Amino acid sequence: MSFIAPAAPYIAAGSAIMGYQQAGQIGKFNQSVANRNAVIKEQQNEILDSKLDLELERFDRELAQLISTQKVATASSGAVIGSGTAQNIKISTLYNAEVDKDIANYNNEIAKSRNIEAANFSRIQGQIAKQRAKMEQIKIVSDVGTSLLRMNG
Repeated sequence: MSFIAPAAPYIAAGSAIMGYQQAGQIGKFNQSVANRNAVIKEQQNEILDSKLDLELERFDRELAQLISTQKVATASSGAVIGSGTAQNIKISTLYNAEVDKDIANYNNEIAKSRNIEAANFSRIQGQIAKQRAKMEQIKIVSDVGTSLLRMNG
């Protein structure tokens, strides 16, 4: 075993270099995964906006159909369109429609805020992963330094 002793410091140093590089690569990979997750969350906001636009368009079509149906029902009952109860029903329908639109917009904004928060959290996790890798690299170098000192001391 005495023939390995002179090579031990070089073996330790070589192993340390490989461990150091691997720790750095793992940190970079984990950070890139976290950043990609953040981008996906941000892209989901665009999808939410598109979905909301489609839902509001559909809602407006259905509202127009409802108002038309109410007009026909009012006219067929013999009441005067635009007066009395018929007008109150129309105003109530329009008011409720605006409330429903506001709720849809509010829910969309809440979902987008959650996505932004999740994206930011993911980026923070990526930064933490990279810092952990740096700490692991420092530990590797420190451990090798300590081992080399013990071999020589």
